Amino acid sequence: MERIKVEQIKERDLVESIFLVKSKTLAVGKSGKPYLGLVLMDSSGEIEGRVWEEAEEVSRLFDQDDFIKLRGRVVSYQGSLQIAISQIKKYDEGEVDLKDFQPVTEKDSERMFQELKKITEQVQDQHLKKLLNLILEDEKIAKLFKNAPAAKSMHHAYLGGLLEHTLSVARLIRLASEHYQNINQDLLLAGGILHDIGKIYELTYDRAFNYSDEGKLLGHIVIGVELIEEKIKNIPDFPTELAMLLKHMILSHHGQYEFGSPKRPKIVEAIILYYLEDMDSKVSSVQSLIKKEKETGSKWTSYHRLYDRFIYKGEKGDE
Repeated sequence: MERIKVEQIKERDLVESIFLVKSKTLAVGKSGKPYLGLVLMDSSGEIEGRVWEEAEEVSRLFDQDDFIKLRGRVVSYQGSLQIAISQIKKYDEGEVDLKDFQPVTEKDSERMFQELKKITEQVQDQHLKKLLNLILEDEKIAKLFKNAPAAKSMHHAYLGGLLEHTLSVARLIRLASEHYQNINQDLLLAGGILHDIGKIYELTYDRAFNYSDEGKLLGHIVIGVELIEEKIKNIPDFPTELAMLLKHMILSHHGQYEFGSPKRPKIVEAIILYYLEDMDSKVSSVQSLIKKEKETGSKWTSYHRLYDRFIYKGEKGDE
């Protein structure tokens, strides 16, 4: 059987293929009859699926993060494609290549990591440089850092996305450091490189992306501060105030309390980091949406709930 990718699926297609189950929900429709709602994924994207008949029985056949083989017809519902599934069964995971079912960065992770390490060499403060080296040269951390997504769904949500986002922020910081005067460039750069380091433990990404227990209970900001504090203990005479300022960079990089930031930025370096990091994540998510919908034939994307708007793509082929 030739596998059909999500990005190839069109309305009214008859689909027979294998997918990874990102999520499953047994719900009740307006008629009072149960149905099974699925989010299915592969390396090219995601699509919703619905099982309308014998939903409870079908739900027992497989779990979230299982592979399934299905047959169904593609329909359009509220502007999005959806597979109305008529046949479904669990598929042997030993017969699939996991890389075919997980989104991954289009860039070379090893090259990005080496570029990030070269940027750290520009840090003049020896305590901050030592800290960055301790973290990036830790083999376990480095392996996770190269592989982790930056988010579950919103931006850089693919393997290698965390490294791609971090490197992008570090590049932006270098440009900002040349533009603005009277800022602590070393502190800003260290904060930029480490601002999301806790995500290597916050997220799980061996199958569909999800939150770990640590991620759900603590979150990447707290995890990151704890990781930094642990490494600082191994650096003799690390200045107390410098440690405090660096941890403030991590604690405040979401900018506002309502965005999950324990503290709002209170030093100029933290303010710069917040806006650069926020810009990079938003630009990435908008570009991903445009790319995802480049073949829809419309000048506009579908409605984006986070930004509360449609995004103009321009004439077809403008890109």
